[in-house]
Amino acid sequence: MKIVKDNELGKLSIRDYVYLSLKERILSLELEPNTKISEKEIAEALEVSRTPVREAFLKLSEEGLLEIVPQSGTTVSKIDLYLVEEGRFVREKLETAIVSEACVSFSMPFFVQLESNLTLQEISIKKDYTRMFELDEEFHKILFYGCGKTRTWEITQQMNTQFKRLRILRLLSTELDWDIIVLQHREIHRLISNGRAKEAEKVMKEHLQLVDFEKETLLKQYPHYFKKLSLHNHLT
Repeated sequence: MKIVKDNELGKLSIRDYVYLSLKERILSLELEPNTKISEKEIAEALEVSRTPVREAFLKLSEEGLLEIVPQSGTTVSKIDLYLVEEGRFVREKLETAIVSEACVSFSMPFFVQLESNLTLQEISIKKDYTRMFELDEEFHKILFYGCGKTRTWEITQQMNTQFKRLRILRLLSTELDWDIIVLQHREIHRLISNGRAKEAEKVMKEHLQLVDFEKETLLKQYPHYFKKLSLHNHLT
């Protein structure tokens, strides 16, 4: 997955470059949950000093992607299902409203973008899970942008890190049906095209609840990827 496109890399500060590079590796599961990493190793690998690496570690820790334990070291955090559900909840509330609005305000250029995106999804779904994830994200982003809610989209991204990690893991799984993702996207596109707001809201809600129905499969397949916390511990 690409958080930053190659032609944008030259515009980044060293600190942002390190931060985004590490975030991409964590989200894509190249750096798996519970993997130990060190400032020295990352600095050498990226050919930078340790200061921007330290700053990136702190920022990723604040986002819940790294766990920094003094005297012990730094590890990639495990996926927190409570935070997954919080991110999914926010997405569901916002995106059901977005598809309803799209039914009355979406313009033709954005319909064309969605159609192009869906065509690429159908090509990628059997070949490249990384590209499929990018196209999935882009599909939802187009819905927000087509309704003039660009800042709302950016806000959702800030609290959806754990939700994204589970969605990427879903695409990796050999035990889950990938095609349903594209089928639901295609149905959302059709319902928006026909101005059927209530039905579009229903399908979007079902789409964003997929992780609820499938997380048990993922927990069994990748138990070492998930944080084990009681609800009591999480709230205190």
